[in-house]
Amino acid sequence: MRDNSQFRLLTERRFLPFFGAQALGAFNDNLYKNVLVILATYQIGNLTSLDPQLLTNLAGGLFILPYVLLSGIAGQLADRLDKALVLKVVKAAEILIMGLAGLGFAQRSIELLLAALFLMGVHSTFFAPAKYGLLPQVLRERELVGGNALVEMGTFVAILLGTLGAGLLVAPRDPSLVAWAVIAVAGAGFVVSLGIPKLAPLAPGLRIDWNPFTSTWANIKVAAESRTILLSLLGISWFWFYGALVLAQLPLYAKLVLNGEQQIVTLLLVTFSVGVGLGSLLCERLSGHKVEIGLVPFGSIGLTVFAVDLYFATPPAASGPALTLEAFLAQPYAWRILADLGLVGLFGGFFIVPLYALVQQRARPEELSRIIAANSILNAAFIVAAALLGAALLEAGLTIPELLLLTGVLNAFVAVYIYTLVPEFLLRFLAWLLIHAFYRLRVRGIENVPESGAALLASNHVSFADALVISAACRRPIRFVMDHGIFRIPVLSWVFRGMKAIPIASRKEHPQTLERAFEEIARELRAGHLVCIFPEGRLTPDGELGEFRPGIMRALEETPVPVVPMALTGLWGSVFSRKEKKLWRRFPRGFASRIGLTVGEAVHPGAVTPDALRARVLGLKETTEGFAAVGRLRAES
Repeated sequence: MRDNSQFRLLTERRFLPFFGAQALGAFNDNLYKNVLVILATYQIGNLTSLDPQLLTNLAGGLFILPYVLLSGIAGQLADRLDKALVLKVVKAAEILIMGLAGLGFAQRSIELLLAALFLMGVHSTFFAPAKYGLLPQVLRERELVGGNALVEMGTFVAILLGTLGAGLLVAPRDPSLVAWAVIAVAGAGFVVSLGIPKLAPLAPGLRIDWNPFTSTWANIKVAAESRTILLSLLGISWFWFYGALVLAQLPLYAKLVLNGEQQIVTLLLVTFSVGVGLGSLLCERLSGHKVEIGLVPFGSIGLTVFAVDLYFATPPAASGPALTLEAFLAQPYAWRILADLGLVGLFGGFFIVPLYALVQQRARPEELSRIIAANSILNAAFIVAAALLGAALLEAGLTIPELLLLTGVLNAFVAVYIYTLVPEFLLRFLAWLLIHAFYRLRVRGIENVPESGAALLASNHVSFADALVISAACRRPIRFVMDHGIFRIPVLSWVFRGMKAIPIASRKEHPQTLERAFEEIARELRAGHLVCIFPEGRLTPDGELGEFRPGIMRALEETPVPVVPMALTGLWGSVFSRKEKKLWRRFPRGFASRIGLTVGEAVHPGAVTPDALRARVLGLKETTEGFAAVGRLRAES
């Protein structure tokens, strides 16, 4: 196994005990909840006279209520205290809660079972802020996506196993089996949690507000300080809305629409969970070990496409004897339904993992747990809204397949709205798509781009796609300075505006645009951002490196910052370059063309001159082209 593989974390104490504790907790949580769902759907008459739909909604409300009431306090405690200690205390409490649940199963008491469900909601409320807040403390930035992917994978594998376990334990109808199982798993989770290393509190002086309403509002205000973080939390909450609306329908979808026995419910839930787990793991590979928010729009596309296809894959409601698992799989529509559900889960993984990693990356460490608590509050509100909307639409006469169709369509509208508010998500998707569909990008020296603080990036200018390629390679947002003529090209203009590019012109063409550009460059650098300039001042007409103009010196005079030289190779002759005059000749003859970006060491602003900087970029370009030529020779031989 490679050293940079995400699975390496499973061999290290800083991650493994935490991973095991949270996975066992998710398993127990879902084992218990799915037992209740199956009992409510198929065996409700043995427990209570309540209507099954009323009991299902009541159970969902009891589980989610603590998120609304206690998330504010939970987030503050996780920031003030050692997160490892918080997790251990919560896992100890889980043993007592599962003891109450075991008593409820033994006595077949719906009151005790619902009380235990409420307390499991309290357990999860205090667990979540410490769980997600712990990751940036124990993982390096390049490990954030992989760590989150493993957590999401572990969670949904636990959901899968918990779902399977629920079906197996309910089948014999022996309540003592369920009682002992949930207690044993809780005990195992506590033992594993004892191995989590101690962590330093990040906000030890924080005053805890024990008022659930004011503490909740305070956490939301902390999250709202960053627009990107707040909108990311809303995106996460939308996923939980979507998931709640879909998953809540699956038991009745299996029973009433597919006319299946309870094993069909288990199969549908398992398929969805496997999809989310696989999607989460693929995130780390597709993102190249960095927080790649370009996967979020990719995920939202799949969430819509396959939810809509699920509607068309669903057969008319059947009657007659309930289908066994074997009989269901023999139906011509079965595999399409399972594929749709699995792909909804897969693209859900693409959607959710980068958002969690983005929040962890951009939040201040001492506030992260409170931000995660705000996320729990928003999640709870969205899940409740999903339950209310689903109940209202079904009451109004919508069928379950029609509700699933509506969910997919709503997702498309919400996605478009979010990406108009934060174009960075869509632009990162375009950049990611460019270097995965059209090109194979080889990046060297990207560690020379500073992780924080201002810097001026200087690159050769080969094609219209240069900005997208550089953006795809860099983990930080970049403000690009580009010719005002290119900036106004139809369609591309919208892309460049979304990237907050800075249009520039010569003094002879438009002196006002020139002055505004240098004012904007200075403002961005003073704010600690990255600014990329193409010192040639134009696209290369022949593929060679042109002379560097003196404008870069003016930028450094106003805001002296390190200058990072960069060289792009392989883009000359592409559809985005000016090698061919006729547009039809520019179209690529194949995909996955090799391109490169080489980043040199940062240069002190006092040592920068246009000629010296050009020599550095030219050296990087020639070195990279030499590597590429050697690689081609080796491949041919």
